[in-house]
Amino acid sequence: MQQKESLLTPEDAAYYNQNGYFLYKKPLFSEQKLNLLTNIFEEHLKLKGAKLSDELDTPHFRDERLLEFLLADEVLDLVEPIIGPNIGLWSSHFISKEPVVGRATPWHEDSAYWKGRVSSFDKIVTVWLAIDRSNQENGCMRVIPGTHNNGFSEYEKVDSSKNLFRSQIKNIDDSQAVYFELERGECSLHDSRIIHGAKANTSPYRRCGYTMRYFSTETRVIPERNENHKVWLARGRDVAGSRFENI
Repeated sequence: MQQKESLLTPEDAAYYNQNGYFLYKKPLFSEQKLNLLTNIFEEHLKLKGAKLSDELDTPHFRDERLLEFLLADEVLDLVEPIIGPNIGLWSSHFISKEPVVGRATPWHEDSAYWKGRVSSFDKIVTVWLAIDRSNQENGCMRVIPGTHNNGFSEYEKVDSSKNLFRSQIKNIDDSQAVYFELERGECSLHDSRIIHGAKANTSPYRRCGYTMRYFSTETRVIPERNENHKVWLARGRDVAGSRFENI
């Protein structure tokens, strides 16, 4: 049986490991499949009520149609060279920054918000799929390369009316930032520990992305710290003894 070709080369994986991110500048899904996902997002946007459009967190808890995308080979084949063959689905999030009024995302580490909830952070990766074109004009994501090896940073409070979160990492040198400019359907990958954020969207163009987050099942999800949080076994086997929805 012929081995399936990896979507990432060994050089791509080495770049990710060194820098904490990688830009996958190819379509992740077929145009038909991407359109289906976009339509689901538009439904969620209409039903969001008083929520801001950047707060559509874990939509797959409420809409299992999204599991078709989250557990798809197209995504898992991209993730496997980074974290290995035993893959759990940690979370997903529609992040839509509306034209003109889209809030900034302060400098942060994803791992800081999950502290105490998992046993380790070294094999957690986020795939950020561009549903809309994402560039500097409309507030694309940006990272500080190599900061995934720094440990937890020190935070300070910020104005939550203008920012997605209430705190940000102190003393970041913006001149070191790399901007993730993506066409619709392309995606980026980033380590859970890397320092990243996004400027506000002051442009006339919406900027929507779907984040799909995965972890190696060598990492244990601590049940008493994740009471209402659900994870799925996406590929391979459970190693650390976490509680999965589908096994």
